[in-house]
Amino acid sequence: MTSREKEFRVLSATAILGYGFPEKSFRAGLARKPHLIGADAGSTDPGPYYLGAGKAFTNRSGVKRDLRFMLREGVRRGIPVVIGTAGGSGARPHVDWCEAIIREIAREEKLAFTLGIIYADIPKERVRKHLRKGEIVPLAYVPPLTEKMLDDSLHIVAQMGVEPIQEALRRGCQVVLAGRCYDPAVFAALPVMRGFDEGLALHMGKILECAAIAATPGSGADCALGVLRGDSFILETLNPARTFTPESTAAHTLYEKTDPYHLPGPGGELDLTACTFTALPGGRVEVRGSRHVPTPEYYVKLEGVRRTGFRTISVAGTRDPIMIKEIDAILEAVTGQVRDILKAEKIDGRIQFHVYGKDGVMGPLEPETKIRSHELGIVIEAVGSTPEAADSLCSITRSTLLHYGYPGRISTAGNLAFPFSPSDVRMGETFEFSVYHLMPLTGRTPFPVKVVTI
Repeated sequence: MTSREKEFRVLSATAILGYGFPEKSFRAGLARKPHLIGADAGSTDPGPYYLGAGKAFTNRSGVKRDLRFMLREGVRRGIPVVIGTAGGSGARPHVDWCEAIIREIAREEKLAFTLGIIYADIPKERVRKHLRKGEIVPLAYVPPLTEKMLDDSLHIVAQMGVEPIQEALRRGCQVVLAGRCYDPAVFAALPVMRGFDEGLALHMGKILECAAIAATPGSGADCALGVLRGDSFILETLNPARTFTPESTAAHTLYEKTDPYHLPGPGGELDLTACTFTALPGGRVEVRGSRHVPTPEYYVKLEGVRRTGFRTISVAGTRDPIMIKEIDAILEAVTGQVRDILKAEKIDGRIQFHVYGKDGVMGPLEPETKIRSHELGIVIEAVGSTPEAADSLCSITRSTLLHYGYPGRISTAGNLAFPFSPSDVRMGETFEFSVYHLMPLTGRTPFPVKVVTI
């Protein structure tokens, strides 16, 4: 760290690129003269579909709106802009999608800059080499990876750390667009390169990747500022409606983590056992004591999905107290009846009922067993090996449940109310995570950096 750089200011625009932010908050962040503008653009939270389908889970117009602010102000003011996990899942189709938006904005705003593009896709043969050596490690509650599962997988990506982003910045890139990325690396790569403490930078990045979610009241659609110093960092909101508190900041350490004291990442872990959170005037919080502890071997997390079929759903509801009381037995009987009907046609698949008002959110983990609602929402989910098989499963299940004669039924016109016509909706392909494992990094880096002039 040079004598000029007593602090490093990072403007986090939004929790996920495309979620939006108030322009006033962004302008307030610019007034603090940040050294970096960053945004995480993705997550595995929306499930495996988007990685498998190569599609973004955020709206294109929303992403373009956020990027326009970030690029226009960043390029014109000479502030580096870093985007991680482009397009939501960070595979090549997602990176290409986001690059096209960046080029559109550059044309419309007449911007000129050097763009670094970092891909996170991992060839199957590279994974297979480590798998055959017994070097692929499953994460908790994940079965060991097999070659069959690897062969069936699509769009395998790895979470890159700070190093590829630092390479792009060293090569003069003013804007960096990264594929699947360890979320804090977006915000930590440049300050660590400038000599600031890696543990503090990564911990600050872990909070800033969610922008103002760690404030109170929290929001994923608002900006936040992080100020990194020699032995601490300070978090500031940029909206007078929000404040950071020690409680809200410390609580965020629990976000998506089973252990709030040890947070693993590429090449090491954050040790927060000695962390302190201190309130400062103006709704700010200062954090001290964050440490980064390198692991003996550098591992990265792999993510891959495989196709499992096609889904069709139907949404319905019931207000019959007799049906509500016996709903479990009714759904079990309907499932058996549907399987008997389809057996002759050799149509196989999976039927699942999501019963909202009973256990639609938590399923068998729901601790509340008594139904207190006067009505239930029922989503019929059918997954088959083809779109036609899924349609058949859903259609027959829906009609069977509609007219199923359960004990005590008074009305014979039908058991369900449908809010839409047509009642059955194709949802397209279905996927499941097949690769959720750790792989050691040996030999040549798997994260190539492409530098282009816009």
